[in-house]
Amino acid sequence: MEYTFESELFEWQGKASWFFVTLPPVAAEEIKEISNGLTNGFGSVRVDVSVGPSQWRTSIFPHSKVGSYMLPIKQEVRKINRLATGDSLTATIKLVDF
Repeated sequence: MEYTFESELFEWQGKASWFFVTLPPVAAEEIKEISNGLTNGFGSVRVDVSVGPSQWRTSIFPHSKVGSYMLPIKQEVRKINRLATGDSLTATIKLVDF
């Protein structure tokens, strides 16, 4: 399964500086159904990601407060794509091993 979506970059409010985008609810529901019982640690799901010219493999993580998944956007990707907190970006994710 592959999903392309637009979302706003935000910084996780915690001890570490992590940056994420949130998947749209429709994609999150489909992924939840597909991955039911087949998730990794913390309920994460492995994905291949592309944002602009950047491509990498990571995991998406459930975000119970918003009922969706969060996709981490690493510093290298933010730098290459000139992304800052509050910027909107287009991401494509493809589920790995499903």
